[in-house]
Amino acid sequence: MTKLSDTQLVILSAAAQREDRNVLPLPGSLRGGAAAKVVGALLSRGLIAETATDSRAKTDAALNRIWRNDEDGNAILLHITDAGLAAIGVEPESGGSAPTDADEAPSAEPPQDAPAGADPAPKARTPRTGTKQAKLIEMLRAEGGATIEEIVAETGWQAHTVRGAMSGALKKKLGLTITSEKVEGRGRVYAIGG
Repeated sequence: MTKLSDTQLVILSAAAQREDRNVLPLPGSLRGGAAAKVVGALLSRGLIAETATDSRAKTDAALNRIWRNDEDGNAILLHITDAGLAAIGVEPESGGSAPTDADEAPSAEPPQDAPAGADPAPKARTPRTGTKQAKLIEMLRAEGGATIEEIVAETGWQAHTVRGAMSGALKKKLGLTITSEKVEGRGRVYAIGG
């Protein structure tokens, strides 16, 4: 399992939830040199990749959708790679093994400005076995569910990462219903509902 910082995990999880797999916009508090450092680390590990487009749109800090412009003025986007999806426990759409940085072609993803209907509908995502996301699902499906504290102890994630994974990856991406109830002696317990 790839070791990721909380910031990297948030960035990759958000990109995995977007239709176009764009890494941008970055979290609002991540700007300037800090943004360049985090993006640089993800690029060097092959978890994200740059995608050149034919668009001449300029980078705009307010919109935060274009990473940079190349020497010809074309917009450069950032997208999550299959390796990035695998790092957060999301099965890549290709169904194959996650590519290395050398295998990932910059034009593998369609540009953000591709015409509507150019690609087939995205395939349903399923977590790989043995991942932290799979462990989270297993804990939530267990009889009695699990508390945030129990999940943190089992996965090593921060509490806010657990909450984000439940609302983002499990609810939005996998379509699971997460229920919670206050249980005397345990606190708030979360479970996957019918």
